[in-house]
Amino acid sequence: MRDLGAGFGYLVKGQRWVTGHGRSLGVGLLPGLVTLVLYAAALTGLGYGADDFVDWATPFADGWSSPWLSLFRGFLTALVFAMGLFLAVITFTAVTLLVGQPFYEKLSEDVDRAESGGEAPESGLPLWRELWISARDSVRVLTRVVLYGVLLFALGFLPVVGQTVVPAIGFCVSGFFLTEELTAVALQRRRVELADRLALLRTRRLLVLGFGVPLTLAFLVPFVAVFLMPGAVAGATLMVRDLLDETADSRPEPESAPMGGSTAGRSAAPPTGVRSGRRPRPGSRRGRAGSPRRPRGAVRRPGARGRARCRRGPSRRRGRAAA
Repeated sequence: MRDLGAGFGYLVKGQRWVTGHGRSLGVGLLPGLVTLVLYAAALTGLGYGADDFVDWATPFADGWSSPWLSLFRGFLTALVFAMGLFLAVITFTAVTLLVGQPFYEKLSEDVDRAESGGEAPESGLPLWRELWISARDSVRVLTRVVLYGVLLFALGFLPVVGQTVVPAIGFCVSGFFLTEELTAVALQRRRVELADRLALLRTRRLLVLGFGVPLTLAFLVPFVAVFLMPGAVAGATLMVRDLLDETADSRPEPESAPMGGSTAGRSAAPPTGVRSGRRPRPGSRRGRAGSPRRPRGAVRRPGARGRARCRRGPSRRRGRAAA
């Protein structure tokens, strides 16, 4: 359960990050505003032309009596507009990320540089290649979302469960795939494919749901998605660094050079018990590697030189006495 709070924490951290970097916030708002204008124009045109489309698609109902004809075509008109609104909601994030691919990629790189001390991974691919990969993966994700949507729509007709459990599962599914779309900005720069991205997110499902479900609920409010999108991309980048163990604590610290200059060109410190610049004598204790130390209190045997002194000692003393 701790991962749920951690996922929501990354969402809050992303919003704080872009708030503290006003330039990144301004750049990140542009794709959302452009996409919002396009979707608003498309939905306005659909609202005006939905009834004409229904009239064209149902010529068999022209001979129906007045109440049934208006009710039938009015229901179909509302259904067409509702489907268009549903498609707009589930595709807004993917289209916004596709339109703002250069902007959000720059925002994600800025987050990586700020967190890693100036370094950011790069894909090395041209822009057209990145756009193609993003569009291809978005279509694959939307296909999965539609399949889950059809299944959950059918389960919604079950009594009690369809009105309680199924909507909660639907929000979890939407939050998971919304998180996948947002983390794809940072993971594509690391050359992580869609299948590997999904497998990575499944390893921390509670973390992903803690990030994606609140964001999905917030995106249901009109115009909120535009202002939360830059912070969502920044928070997703921070979460990717956690999933890939690229946090600041995991970076290796540089070795500190000793006082007096760099360590380059210097020899390593000698082993313990061996003085620098001297080679141990073959007969000494330091020269015999692996030999056990003499226990305290044991009698020390004289070496070769000691035995020679012992043999020469008495002859010298006899000579002195004779003199």
